[in-house]
Amino acid sequence: MTKQYPHPASSWLDPNSGELISHPALMKALAGSRVVLLGETHDQYDIHRWQLHVTVAIHAYNPNIAVGFEMFPRSKQPVLDEWVANKLTEAEFLEKVDWKTVWGFPPELYMPIFRFCREFSVPMLALNCYRALVTRVGKEGWDAIPEEERDGLTPAKPATAAYRDYLFNLVSGPDGVFRQAGEEADARRNRFVRAQQTWDRAFACNIAAAQTGDNPPLVIGIIGRGHLEFGHGTPYQLDDLGVDRVSVLLPSNDEDGGREQRAGIARACFRLPPASESENRAER
Repeated sequence: MTKQYPHPASSWLDPNSGELISHPALMKALAGSRVVLLGETHDQYDIHRWQLHVTVAIHAYNPNIAVGFEMFPRSKQPVLDEWVANKLTEAEFLEKVDWKTVWGFPPELYMPIFRFCREFSVPMLALNCYRALVTRVGKEGWDAIPEEERDGLTPAKPATAAYRDYLFNLVSGPDGVFRQAGEEADARRNRFVRAQQTWDRAFACNIAAAQTGDNPPLVIGIIGRGHLEFGHGTPYQLDDLGVDRVSVLLPSNDEDGGREQRAGIARACFRLPPASESENRAER
């Protein structure tokens, strides 16, 4: 059973030691990272507000940052550059980036972060690949994809047994569809893991690409938490690409905070003040 540590609202917890961390000390330490990954639940406004506050705090200690976003495929990078250069209105930006197709969640959830990047000339990075690639790799496997259709990605490092188990529990629980026996169930599991790892690798490859040059920025990644927890997913692929000094931060809004108190889940977890679903919807 996971040991429960005192974790008041509006505070940071180290889930490995159970110790609370001061906000300034943590932000100062993270400013020396190469990559900071901020996990999210996509439809929660308070989580995106937390991501903005952390990004602003790190920027205060290290202005050489770039912010990468899960939802944007690499083909949309020119549009992100136009936005940061203040060449587009918000409506033009959302239209040119094809927001309803590439993501579909209300843009108001993310606009404060987008505005911060434009106002402070912080580069925005498209971290994803084109969606059809994920489907094809899931169905056909990586080797079936011609090199010119791989969107600049390299093959994912094979998933560990622990990651596979994590994914199956995350999606369907210990007794769900991914726990069935038989060849078809095995094939279904493998397709799912291959697809998930294509996303993991895409985020890692595009973050690593931003780490080249004489003065590479600290990359802050805005990514779903399922790609980040316990060192699986994108952190695992970044390690395979030789990118070190990677930190994962997670928000906690569980009533007891127990989910984010498991050792190894992240570098630190922030306990959000209570917010009702109606308040989250109103903000959106």
